[in-house]
Amino acid sequence: MRALLVVNPAATTTSARTRDVLIHALASEMKLEAVTTGYRGHARDLARRAAESEDVELVVALGGDGTVNEVVNGLLHRGPDPDRLPHLAVVPGGSTNVFARALGLPNDAVEATGALLDALREKRDRTVGLGLAAGTPGTEDESVPARWFTFCAGFGFDAGVIGRVEQQRERGKRSTHALYIRQAVRQFLGEPRRGRGAITLERPGHDPVHDLSLSIVCNTSPWTYLGNRPVYASPGASFDTALDVLALSRLTTASVARAATQLLTSSPERGPHGKHAVSLHDLTDFALHSKVPLPFQMDGDHLGLRSSVTFTGVRRALRVIV
Repeated sequence: MRALLVVNPAATTTSARTRDVLIHALASEMKLEAVTTGYRGHARDLARRAAESEDVELVVALGGDGTVNEVVNGLLHRGPDPDRLPHLAVVPGGSTNVFARALGLPNDAVEATGALLDALREKRDRTVGLGLAAGTPGTEDESVPARWFTFCAGFGFDAGVIGRVEQQRERGKRSTHALYIRQAVRQFLGEPRRGRGAITLERPGHDPVHDLSLSIVCNTSPWTYLGNRPVYASPGASFDTALDVLALSRLTTASVARAATQLLTSSPERGPHGKHAVSLHDLTDFALHSKVPLPFQMDGDHLGLRSSVTFTGVRRALRVIV
């Protein structure tokens, strides 16, 4: 098997020595080309070239969820074709690694490499669904190119928190759970639209849902992890279905405290609920519109402000080694 290994040298939980060990372990089982990324978007470019080649059978992403997202977008730059495109494999090296853990992989890079090699020997893989987000036709965002996401997207409050965290990391702060909590509090205190939200959800054949303050789009469950604890925003979300949505219609102190408590105590059977929570399951096509530009994120990567985003849930988009 000929494989491409895309290595993010800035991966937060792997050292250079560990990465060398992993590269040698993988190279012992396949014809491996290992390339270290040097700029934002490099992983996408590498995966795109692999998808266009005729002899690369596997692309391995060594890094966090951002690296995985870039690789997936490179592989699918011409659309899904799981029977033709190279398979994807993931060795987690980030701080959270939601996609890898949702697939059932160990959260340790060395253990995950061992699991990957076992899966290759036993020819184990699965086809997963993905989410696609694009600018909505007829709006000021219609020219925004489509982009794939593997586990979640967010429009509004949670994307604002991620944007704040990214700013802190650029100033040298470490990505910790405490950092996220501090920035979530600051985002809430600075939120000008707590009482009534600016977001409207539209889907074919249904009445619009108006005045939403927060919207989280999930392609799998859990939504994220706090250390080793999974957090379930949409427990019914799955790689085998389309997309799920959790939205909140109010961001008052009481409603946020209730939702935060429900998230922290969530389980595979029960997520946030109540009169201010809107939960929708297995949506193939829908759009989120805002009266004012709001922060937008995909797979934990802040993408700036948007006024409208159209989502598509695509089943059987990519083959993954598990």
